[in-house]
Amino acid sequence: MNIQEKDKQFVWHPFTHQLMAKSPINIVKGDGVYFFDDNGNKFIDAISSWWVNLHGHCNSYISKKVSEQLLQLEHSIFSDFTHEPAVTLAERLLQHLPKNQSKIFYSDNGSTAVEVALKMTLQYWHNQKINKTLFITFENAYHGDTFGGMSVGARNVFNNAFENSLFNVAHIPLPNKENINELKEVIQLWSTQHEIAGFIFEPLIQGAAGMLMYDADCLDELILLCKENKIITIADEVMTGFGRTGKFFANDYLKNKADIICLSKGLTGGYMPMGVTSCSQFIYEGFLSEDKTKTFFHGHSYTANPTACSAALASLDLLEKNETWTQIKMIEEQHLLFKLKVESNSKLKDVRVRGTIIAFELNTDEHTHYLNNASQTISDFFLKRGILLRPLGNIFYILPPYVITKQELNYIYSSIEEFLK
Repeated sequence: MNIQEKDKQFVWHPFTHQLMAKSPINIVKGDGVYFFDDNGNKFIDAISSWWVNLHGHCNSYISKKVSEQLLQLEHSIFSDFTHEPAVTLAERLLQHLPKNQSKIFYSDNGSTAVEVALKMTLQYWHNQKINKTLFITFENAYHGDTFGGMSVGARNVFNNAFENSLFNVAHIPLPNKENINELKEVIQLWSTQHEIAGFIFEPLIQGAAGMLMYDADCLDELILLCKENKIITIADEVMTGFGRTGKFFANDYLKNKADIICLSKGLTGGYMPMGVTSCSQFIYEGFLSEDKTKTFFHGHSYTANPTACSAALASLDLLEKNETWTQIKMIEEQHLLFKLKVESNSKLKDVRVRGTIIAFELNTDEHTHYLNNASQTISDFFLKRGILLRPLGNIFYILPPYVITKQELNYIYSSIEEFLK
């Protein structure tokens, strides 16, 4: 049997309709923005392999640092022990995070980073013997696939099977200039009628919902209102972190900073699984007590894995170079130019840009949703042209590694124009 046949026999793929799934492409090599399959075909990874790859595949600098770490210390228990890569990474992340952040808690991925944030919030209030359990979240939200993450996400195809097992949350629409005053009134009312523990949000962009974008000023107003009503704010920056929005973090667009921030995806440059939950000092102090039951009883076997930390440190080295930010600015400028070129096309319902992300909402006979049948048509068209664009239903987007060139972007753009003819 070849790899594809063995895959079909032994493997269960994520987010894949198994019965109708085509034979997967066998990738044997990565280099820069490209994947290479076992037939010698190459594909531009235009979505950074689910948004994780920042600096290109098999980046020589990150690979060298990871290799060096593997020969020094591959892993260590992180309870009662520590190691330099984890301490240095925490210190360096806090230099880039908002000044109100003071502690770093490590986990394994974006979902667990969110789970940690939710548990921190609930136990913070529990430790003070204050009964606050309700979360506010946005409609269409996606915060991961663990039960806490699903609970604060939208009720949709991602979690319908588990609806009866999820805890209740209060959903509000994305804020805009037309509804902001009404939303503030609703939150103020809820604050008097319910014990609201926290407000969790994807700042500026809802990724899995279809790259839905909204205004920083309106979010700022909601965060301020939450702070005034002692509601803990949680920014899920799993996708938006590390330059994706054009700034280091989406929080950098905000005057009022979240109390807790969740990171993953680009954290290690796309090399290894890792999640981070940072928090303000007052959150941390809520767990300091001679009462041992107030300990934060959460951890993972691979918490603060030294090899993953070394990848993250190497990725930070590259992110701190001017050349990387020149590339990020170039990508945004090219996206904006292409948006002007195609936004009037009748086949497009909307085109939206934020930082290195450009999203195209295709007009179809179906409404916009994740299971829209246009998805397969879009995917097949671009794969035949050597471009990986994995659509979110009838919404497709470019979210590339920062090493992509203008020439490679233009090839993707021209392929999109061809698709829209």
